[in-house]
Amino acid sequence: MREELLHFLWNNKFFCTRKLKINSNENLEIINTGSWNNNSGPDFLNAQIYLDNQLWVGNIEIHVKSSDWYTHQHELDTNYDAVILHVVWEYDVDVFMKNQKLLPTLELKTVIEPRILRIYEKLMRKENKWIHCQNSLYEVGDFIFNNWLERLYFERLERKTIAIRRLLLQTNNDYEAVLFYLIAKGFGLKVNSEAFLKLVMSFPFKVLKKVRYSNLQLSALFFGQAGFLEANKDEVYYNRLKKEYSYIKIKYGLKPMKCEYFEFFRVRPLNFPTIRIAQLVALAHKHSNMFSKLIKMDDVDSIYRFFSVELDDFWKEHYTFDTSRKKRDRSISKSLVNSLIINAIVPIRFVFMEEKGCSDIEQLLYVLNQIEIEKNVIVSKFSEIRTFEKRALSSQALIELKTNYCDHSKCLKCAIGNHILKKEA
Repeated sequence: MREELLHFLWNNKFFCTRKLKINSNENLEIINTGSWNNNSGPDFLNAQIYLDNQLWVGNIEIHVKSSDWYTHQHELDTNYDAVILHVVWEYDVDVFMKNQKLLPTLELKTVIEPRILRIYEKLMRKENKWIHCQNSLYEVGDFIFNNWLERLYFERLERKTIAIRRLLLQTNNDYEAVLFYLIAKGFGLKVNSEAFLKLVMSFPFKVLKKVRYSNLQLSALFFGQAGFLEANKDEVYYNRLKKEYSYIKIKYGLKPMKCEYFEFFRVRPLNFPTIRIAQLVALAHKHSNMFSKLIKMDDVDSIYRFFSVELDDFWKEHYTFDTSRKKRDRSISKSLVNSLIINAIVPIRFVFMEEKGCSDIEQLLYVLNQIEIEKNVIVSKFSEIRTFEKRALSSQALIELKTNYCDHSKCLKCAIGNHILKKEA
């Protein structure tokens, strides 16, 4: 028996509620099960019950066994002084309140219909299914499914804002710096994201602002700090950057990273860290005050144009400092810009709008809904199971659903799982 199942059963009154008796043989009538508490303290707050025709208002605590009250040391916690009913699966010991009176306790296993447990076991029996509700998901109505996806998207968005708020604290609320850090991290993609974030945070943001007007100095700063200018080569462009970096390094007291932080193995040449750094340099050289500009853009085509940059001639024919290739397009792809909108621009706008007290959710969704749905394994798998709106919000929500609910068997905390269980019950 899982405690979260008991929460679900209590919340939905999925047990026989007629002629209930508690451990002291008093009659129990449930008026209100209370509000589910996801924070610390009792599981349900402000419940209303009758014990032998006496109305009680207070909190409900739920455990698998009554002895868990002592296991969790609730007798020492004042947060549990207002518990009016202990709901357990199995009553194995008496529990006493601080006034030494017996804590009213309801044992559920004697009043639960076995059919309810069989439905739950059937749902949780994964077998060869990709997700627990794979065989029932298509039956869930669009209204429930789409509303849940929108809520999941904002759960995911809120989690992304945690890192943003942390960076804002570190930078004294410098939104320009933080947005650039997020964009740089996005340029690293999944494989090199942390290395790119480490790179742009390896020097003060004010140094970037001082050298950004010189493409040579900006390139020297980035490639030098990334550790790519430590070798001896015959390449003219390389040695120009190396000489410039030697000056910048001393002037600003910088310490370079080791280039081994950056991963090239199993990375497509167009995604090599050297190419991505060159693109990032071109972007920083083209735009000052990125945040001030991007915060006003609601049209995705305008954002695409914002990220349209021209690389140095050297990088049009090279993937690294050592290998030259036939000249080809090295522009920032639309798929990368989409990823930056999803993971950097929209989240930081959300934080900024909240800070200013003008959170316009519709505006955020308008930007997001202009982007094509992401292509990944999770989206493809869900597409095989049921139809849904092909938009970026859906793909982000489905990633959240799979990784934070389905993979951890949190069906009872999922609106879809709840709906399936209630429908079959």
